[in-house]
Amino acid sequence: MNFKKALLVVPMSASLLLPTSLDVVNAEEHKMPQTQTEAVELRSQLDNLFSEHAYLAVETMRKGAEGAADFEQAAAALSANTEDLTAAIESVYGEGAGKQFNEMWSSHIGYFVDYVKATGNEDEEAKEMALDELNQYRQDFSKFISDATGNRLKADALAEGLQMHVNQLIRAFDAYVAGNYEEAYMKEREAIEHMYGVSKGMSSAIVNQFPDKFNNTKAVTPAADLRSNLNHLLSEHVGLATMAMQNGLDGSEDFEASAKALSNNTEDLTKAITSIFGEEAGSQFNDIWTQHINDFVSYVKATANEDETKQEEAMKALEDYRETFAKFLEQGTKGELTAEKLAPSLQQHADYVFNTFDQYAVEDYEKTYMTLRDSYAHMFGASKALSTGIVAAYPDKFMSEEMPEEMPDTGLGGTASDHNIWLYASILAAIAATGIFLRRQSKQQQ
Repeated sequence: MNFKKALLVVPMSASLLLPTSLDVVNAEEHKMPQTQTEAVELRSQLDNLFSEHAYLAVETMRKGAEGAADFEQAAAALSANTEDLTAAIESVYGEGAGKQFNEMWSSHIGYFVDYVKATGNEDEEAKEMALDELNQYRQDFSKFISDATGNRLKADALAEGLQMHVNQLIRAFDAYVAGNYEEAYMKEREAIEHMYGVSKGMSSAIVNQFPDKFNNTKAVTPAADLRSNLNHLLSEHVGLATMAMQNGLDGSEDFEASAKALSNNTEDLTKAITSIFGEEAGSQFNDIWTQHINDFVSYVKATANEDETKQEEAMKALEDYRETFAKFLEQGTKGELTAEKLAPSLQQHADYVFNTFDQYAVEDYEKTYMTLRDSYAHMFGASKALSTGIVAAYPDKFMSEEMPEEMPDTGLGGTASDHNIWLYASILAAIAATGIFLRRQSKQQQ
């Protein structure tokens, strides 16, 4: 295996945790459940950054093992995520804490890099050394977070959660290197999901620590859980779809496993739809959703064959899908989301997916990962709008706004699917993967 040197410092615009937007709502001022309070916005931002870290870390390690041509750009995207996380921590705890966070966080990425290098060199001693460094990191980082939150998150529990994170990334990578691709993608999905427990615990602690800065709203409510679960499934769809399309174009050995992971996501969403709306609605959803994925597959095949006619046919099929799905959404949300407004908005998700893939196909890897990050972040705006529409349509299902904000037992452990409103959260999770509303501005407008 070849291992290319990463570019580990790439500046990106800051993502601040403390609320500055005027579109948030103070839940204490309303009787109805809310998905856009200051505290929920905090949690959603952390959902984005922490889950993106896990996703990019796994993919960068995989690219490193392959000696892939886009490895440096994948590593740069991971570094950019670190810069955004640093800015977020700094916005809450100050410049000194931000600097300390950056040093620790960057070092733990470096230890994963060392593990990948050692694997390529078949150096077992160096692999063990990297794991020892990661063990020390989790102890130091756990103390840092515990101290920063005023011991609201316990160091021992944090260390346990961080060990889960390390194990998931290492096992995903080891499985990939061993050619056990199905297990590799399963572990990747687990690693991403785990990070939603991280953002839940962190947001709960920060809101508890600085209640006035968040208008005494809560990060953990049924409505907030809905939005977080949609965040998870939205972004996971984008990540899996992007890599499956890349693998299909490249003819990679792990293509079938990546496609299966994407299919498993569809199956989970179909089960959730069926459990709420019945067999007929679940069947309808599965048909619509599966067809739109098949249209993207057709586009990949046409690109590989340099068949512009087939490319146009695939794009036209997705236009038809938008109209059908928009009507499905309108009915599901009792008109809270209208087909007229949804249909043109659904194009945004397709644009992101097409642009990311086209840039990859012409080997413009820097733009590929910039667009991918935009596409990933875009889904969190989609879940914001969708969760708001769902809560407005079914407010009685999300009225328990006073649920306690308990820290997860394992600090950074737990998963989004632990919440008792999982089924409600999943109602439109697949729908959210169409990527509507609130597009994050790309640095490379097409």
